[in-house]
Amino acid sequence: MRIIRYIGKNGEPDIGAVQNDTVSRLPCSSFLDLVRMADALDLTPLEWTRRALAKAAPVGFALGALQLLTPHPFPEVWAAGVTYKRSQEARDYESTGGKSAAETIYDRVYAAERPEIFFKSTAARLIDPGAPLFIRGDSNWQIPEPELGIVIDASGKILGYTAGNDMSCRDIEGANPLYLPQAKIWKGSCSTGPAIRLVENGFDPYRLGIYLRIFRNGVKIVEESANTSQLKRKIDELIGYLLKDNVIFDGTVLLTGTCAVPPNDFTLMAGDQIEIEIEGIGVLANSVSGPAHASRA
Repeated sequence: MRIIRYIGKNGEPDIGAVQNDTVSRLPCSSFLDLVRMADALDLTPLEWTRRALAKAAPVGFALGALQLLTPHPFPEVWAAGVTYKRSQEARDYESTGGKSAAETIYDRVYAAERPEIFFKSTAARLIDPGAPLFIRGDSNWQIPEPELGIVIDASGKILGYTAGNDMSCRDIEGANPLYLPQAKIWKGSCSTGPAIRLVENGFDPYRLGIYLRIFRNGVKIVEESANTSQLKRKIDELIGYLLKDNVIFDGTVLLTGTCAVPPNDFTLMAGDQIEIEIEGIGVLANSVSGPAHASRA
């Protein structure tokens, strides 16, 4: 069962449930409202949604015809790094210029007990599905990073799963690991969606195909795929470290790292189209705009 947020007939955000691409409007004001109403009845969000659907009617529009919003105005987005072997290899390459090295800081991060976790975005910075992301004006090597996102409450309980695009400047991070915040956070550098997949039996977050497709002038120029079975760390482990001596909020998202990386000679350009697909969640699609400072009119 997938939960979406979209612009309804009255021009205001509505919450819908998606089953077999049929969208039905739910009687709640947000994803967290759904969770709270389920808790009040001692139901899981999935059980509450199934009950609500028994009385709900389809919206009358196909999923692809709706103007989707970020599934929830997630208060914070955090991210884990170097959690896949492919990510370690990419970080090694960018930090050494492709030269061989006995050991890099990313080799140590990959093998360490403590994972790398960093702050990525707030609700005000998130970009909706279908809306343009921005490239950074002082970087010449930028890529999207497709990642499985875990939606959690303030206690760390998993509420659902979403897809995330952790845009990254490889040249800035490669120049110095202390530049990580600048390599990860700028205007329009993160999108999430298109849906939240509710926790349910049969949905295994460690067996999900992740696909990255990038189009330029209508031509597919990048196609990469991987699987969350390659994730080195357990999701509960990542959540546990995020919670250590920290305060998080209901509806926080933790991105679990990237495993599908474009070729080393690729960088995003204005006009590119990005598609991130995660099995069971959907396709998160965004266009790419020029640097944010150049977009001011």
